[in-house]
Amino acid sequence: MKTSFLSRIVALLAIMLGLVTLGLSSGCVVVAAGAGAGAVAYVRGDLDTTLDAGLHRTVQASRSAIQQLAFAQVSEKSDALNGVIIARTAEDKKIEIKLERTGDNLTKIKIRVGVFGDEALSMALLDKIKANL
Repeated sequence: MKTSFLSRIVALLAIMLGLVTLGLSSGCVVVAAGAGAGAVAYVRGDLDTTLDAGLHRTVQASRSAIQQLAFAQVSEKSDALNGVIIARTAEDKKIEIKLERTGDNLTKIKIRVGVFGDEALSMALLDKIKANL
C-alpha cells in the first residue's frame, strides 16, 4: 500500500516538473477549455483548436469572420482536406488561418497573427469564427 501511494506522489511530481519545464522552455503556453469544441492552446504564437464543424463550413465561417472584423483577405486556398486563408489587419499584420479536416464534422484550426503571434487578436478571430458556425 505504501509503495502504491509513494509511486503516485512521484508520478504527480514528475508531471508537475514536466509542466513547469515546458512552460519555462517553450515560451508562452496557454491552454483553456473551449465551449462546444476541443481545448484551445496558444503555443509560441499559434492558436490551435478543433471545431465541431466540417471543413467547408469552417472555411466559410473563417471568411465571414475576416469580413466582419474588416480585415483584408489576401488569398484563400482549399480542397477536400485542407484550407489556408491569408488576411491582413489595418496595421498590415499578416493573419494566417490553417484548416485541416480531421473528421466529417471536425476541423483542426490554427491561427497565426504576425511573426510572433498576437493572442488577443487570435482569440477574437476564433470567437468570431465560432459565432459564424
